Amino acid sequence: MYYKIVYLLFKLKMIEPSQHAMSFWAKNTQVKKLEFALIHGHYNTRLMAANALGDIGSPSSIPVLLKRIDDKVQNVSIAALNALEGFEQSNDFIKIIIKKRFNWANKVREANAKYETNKNKKYTIYRWERASKKSFDRVKEQLKRPMR
Repeated sequence: MYYKIVYLLFKLKMIEPSQHAMSFWAKNTQVKKLEFALIHGHYNTRLMAANALGDIGSPSSIPVLLKRIDDKVQNVSIAALNALEGFEQSNDFIKIIIKKRFNWANKVREANAKYETNKNKKYTIYRWERASKKSFDRVKEQLKRPMR
């Protein structure tokens, strides 16, 4: 009864479900509630819902998980990918999407790591003289001299 009230208040956008509520829904395989939490929840709620749906492994939640692959929070999209990877009966198309998205996530992670390592590194940039500036200065010096 308590978790029904929590779900009702969550639907009314008054509270966010706790980890206990999410684990209760996962134990009782209440997939619709977890899918709603994955779509409409905050960051932590979406993350817990994606992990719970991966543990349940219900094929009806594949479309919702596919939508959450492009979540604005990278941890949620990775949790959705992990949940989709756990489905054994997923077709080749889903496997290709998961593989490409994991490669993208690895590239983003490597780029962030490279940025963090080079953040405080100072570069020495040499400024080369241009030929046109050099010739302009030479002409200017010649004009300063008296003519013979």
